[in-house]
Amino acid sequence: MSNMTPQDYMDREDTYGAHNYHPLPVVLEKGEGVFMWDVEGKKYYDFLSAYSAVNQGHCHPKIINALVEQAKTLTLTSRAFYNNVLGEFEEFATKFFGYDKLLPMNTGAEADETALKLCRKWAYEKKGIADNKAKIIVCDGNFHGRTITIISMSTDPDSYKGFGPYTPGFEVVPYNDIPALEKSLEDPNVAGFLVEPIQGEAGVYVPDSGYLKKAYDLCKAKNVLFIADEVQTGLARTGKMLACDHEGVRPDILILGKALSGGTYPVSCVLADDEIMLCIKPGEHGSTYGGNPVAGKVAIAALSILKDENLCERSETLGALFRDELNKINHPAKELVRGKGLLNAVVIKPYKGKTAWDFCLALKENGLLAKPTHQHIIRFAPPLIISEEQILECVAIIKKTFEEF
Repeated sequence: MSNMTPQDYMDREDTYGAHNYHPLPVVLEKGEGVFMWDVEGKKYYDFLSAYSAVNQGHCHPKIINALVEQAKTLTLTSRAFYNNVLGEFEEFATKFFGYDKLLPMNTGAEADETALKLCRKWAYEKKGIADNKAKIIVCDGNFHGRTITIISMSTDPDSYKGFGPYTPGFEVVPYNDIPALEKSLEDPNVAGFLVEPIQGEAGVYVPDSGYLKKAYDLCKAKNVLFIADEVQTGLARTGKMLACDHEGVRPDILILGKALSGGTYPVSCVLADDEIMLCIKPGEHGSTYGGNPVAGKVAIAALSILKDENLCERSETLGALFRDELNKINHPAKELVRGKGLLNAVVIKPYKGKTAWDFCLALKENGLLAKPTHQHIIRFAPPLIISEEQILECVAIIKKTFEEF
């Protein structure tokens, strides 16, 4: 048993680690299913799911078993050689989602960077755009990661301020604005449109019904690639396997990460058909760890669980219940409830000098962990294995916190 206090753990991180996050003051040491425990043994409902990486629940036994068994045999070959697992993962995932090819990476940001490179290469090789002239349209309020190129398309000063000069080649249009997109697509040098089907980090902004389909159709008419960042919205989180499935849209380039591993190991990928994927030739893109055998076995297990345990259906049903119950809460600090499936948010109005951060601190004391985004919005995204009884118990915790607020 350690004799360290929670404050000791937090102080050690602050002393030796970069100050690039502002965590809730809780020190966790165990996770199982929908629960996490801190170093003092207090139990919490997890309503963040590591930003939707833990859709299958903490330490799902099938995923852990896949990880452990493969780790005993072979963990890494690099892509200098073939291994006996990568092809199995690629075949499984391409058939699972209906694409010709998969390019494996490790993190969501890497997958987004991969999609951008693919789009540009396709623009020059297939669409015939002149070298270095390709443009990619992105949306106001986007969050695709924190690399230099990705922050170059951000409209959030916390992401981009102080990190210039920025990568050129991006045009920002308002999210959920079809006329603005249509106007930008008039430029013949536009190669792609990169969009989150629901803007998670921006505060769970759900676009109007039909937005994605109209945007997709406009892209098709102009021979522009529709690129969906489903790192956070994909893999059953919104009540469908992909959030684009709600409107029957099949992205030209699909970006996945987070729950692709069930929160156990960094795995991400990009899926596309041959016409796009084969534009990249040997030596032009890759990753030492991308497609390693452990990642492959973990991802197969993580994807299988989504179907075997009917997590799309659970997310759809329980998400509707959750929003219905939250909408019954009447409190002057509660402004709005929005979401899809089990990706939801509550917009908090300043109340007696208190903010969404204060509300999350109060939730923590009552046994539920969530995190604010943009100061006034709280994202609620529990593991998809949560039960109806547990959902109602968590609504009671949220209601009690409002009453105490």
